[in-house]
Amino acid sequence: MKPFGLIIIAGALLLPLFWLPGIGAGRDMAALFSQYLGLAALIAMAISQLIATRWPGIEAAFGPLDQSYRIHKWLGIGAMVAILVHDTIDADMRGLGAETALNDFAETAGEVSLYGLLALVVITLITFIPYHLWKFTHCLIGVFFVLGAFHYLFILKPSANGDPLGIYMAAICGIGLLAYLYTSAPRALRPAKTYRIDQLSPQGNALAVAMSPMGGKFRHRAGQFGFFSFTGAGLHEPHPFTISSAPKDDGVLQITVAPLGDLTSTVIKSLQTGQPVRVEGPFGHFGAPIQGPQIWIAAGVGVTPFLALAQALPKDAAPVTMIFTVRNKAEAPHLAELQAIAAAQPNFTLVLWESASEGRLTQEQIAKLTSDTIRDATVRFCGPSAMRRALAKGLGRHGVTAKKFHYEEFEIRTGIGFRQLISALFQRRKNT
Repeated sequence: MKPFGLIIIAGALLLPLFWLPGIGAGRDMAALFSQYLGLAALIAMAISQLIATRWPGIEAAFGPLDQSYRIHKWLGIGAMVAILVHDTIDADMRGLGAETALNDFAETAGEVSLYGLLALVVITLITFIPYHLWKFTHCLIGVFFVLGAFHYLFILKPSANGDPLGIYMAAICGIGLLAYLYTSAPRALRPAKTYRIDQLSPQGNALAVAMSPMGGKFRHRAGQFGFFSFTGAGLHEPHPFTISSAPKDDGVLQITVAPLGDLTSTVIKSLQTGQPVRVEGPFGHFGAPIQGPQIWIAAGVGVTPFLALAQALPKDAAPVTMIFTVRNKAEAPHLAELQAIAAAQPNFTLVLWESASEGRLTQEQIAKLTSDTIRDATVRFCGPSAMRRALAKGLGRHGVTAKKFHYEEFEIRTGIGFRQLISALFQRRKNT
């Protein structure tokens, strides 16, 4: 996560404290604190929705999109905690005048916002709730943000909307509302490139999808990803796919789809040549330049960014050792292409690890395979999160620090352990 983005968040959250002491002079400090928590919740939600737009500059401010999404999630959780405490501590102050019908309606809007957001946060954290249900309910977060903003603007409070604090909060609410309207608008109104599927090629247990531009070209760097909507197959929901080809002058792209879930399985069955595809992006910093030797670890379809990086590898690059782990050789996507690159590139070494015959790839085996370079090398990893956590921990004993272990991860619904808790409870009941 970039320090600049964290400074923006901290500054936005703390700025109301510049005005609140003067506003609350001689008033109930507990109520003033409760009101600050309400302001902080609105600010956190507005920034969270801003990150969700994926506008240009979001990654520059908050870090690569996988990191930005984690900030997005924790801002939402933090906002929910602030709202709950705000609701627990009485925010009413004496001497603010008689309450009108509008003030009363604003109070009701705040209650609806509170319970609506609480339900959405629970649905987000309980990760075994189906994705399509979570996606549908998550779209409602902007509605509850609008109700929260209405609550702030029209309740009785010790400051006026025309005061500096009121103007600042109105601007914050405006940013959140604009972001919500943008993310809720039809996708046809968002900037994207239109492509056409030219070729579908089986790659092990995956499918390579080659496509060419029907207008403007999609500009990306090796290792980046985009959001693809397969409109020609009736699949309008965008899904992130890493681009498995290096940038080309003609704008031709390739992605590789493996049947890892309901959506990707449907994609593989539905695609045909000639179908149009909408592409948004590019995003990600996985392919950012790195000095010195590198070790690439790819598991299954996690090979996709490495294929693009290998294609774009300069002739004078520092040594790269790529360990490609699959269950067996027949399931390895793009193996022939990688072998051809390894044969032509003296600085690129490919190691195929077949877990069915050689066992699970471990940090000790990686250390043996790369004993000449591991202590000086930077590791890039793309594969299952459980494998990544195990290798990151184990490779630390071989000199690979956290700063030298690079990966991208999209787990906006990481939860806080509900799945593990329920599994443990069932196991305990089974054993009793």
